[in-house]
Order: sequence, then C-alpha cells, then structure tokens
Amino acid sequence: MSRSFHRTGGQAAHGELSQPDGRMSNKTLSEDEKFLFADKDFFNSPVAQADWAAKKLVWIPSEKHGFEAASMKEEKGDEVLVELMDNGKKITVNKDDVQKMNPPKFSKVEDMAELTCLNEASVLHNLRERYFSGLIY
Repeated sequence: MSRSFHRTGGQAAHGELSQPDGRMSNKTLSEDEKFLFADKDFFNSPVAQADWAAKKLVWIPSEKHGFEAASMKEEKGDEVLVELMDNGKKITVNKDDVQKMNPPKFSKVEDMAELTCLNEASVLHNLRERYFSGLIY
C-alpha cells in the first residue's frame, strides 16, 4: 500500500501531512516515517534563494570528490576564477568544466527531471544528499 503524503513544515516528530492536491490530512508521522520526508522549509525560504543567487554557485571537477561547490568570481575568456566553498581557495578552471548549480529549493528532489540545471554534477549531488538523508526511494 503506497501513500501519497508530503510533510509540511513547522512540525517536528509528528508533522502534519498534506496530500498532493494541497488538502491537509489528519494523519501524523510516526517516529519511523519522519525520516521518509524532506523538510523543504529552509530550502524554499527567500533568504536561502537570495543567498544562492548572490554567490553564483557552480560545480567544478574534483579528483577527490567528483565535483566541488564553488562560487564564480570572474570570467576571463575561456577561463573562470572560482572560490571553493569548503576552504575558500581561489582557482582558475576552464569555462567548459563549470556546471551550474541548482537553487536550494531543488535540494533532495525526488524527481530529478524537475532540476533546472540537469547536469552530471547536479544529479550526483542530489543522489548523494538523498542517500545521506535516508531518502533513497
């Protein structure tokens, strides 16, 4: 038996559920079920969206991690100066190696066809985020 319910924000262990059509359900989440739903409150907030837009976040290739998050600082012809998000190091990479990052509202999205930037780095990042959040299905 499958359920089509989505957790709405503002509730902790026993969150209210909304049906896909937006109607509220009187069902609450059990302790186990609370790990099946992603909390979208933060990612949909205007603050998170504005922060993402201001930083011009992108993905760049990394030998260690596959791809790393970076912020575009300057474009010079075929090269781009980026600042790595994890350590602040500035490096120059080829423009063709830069892949756009999705806005925060697409974090841990179930259907990756919804991603605005459907590229290898974004798909791998989404899969990694869902896996480490226990949202593998």
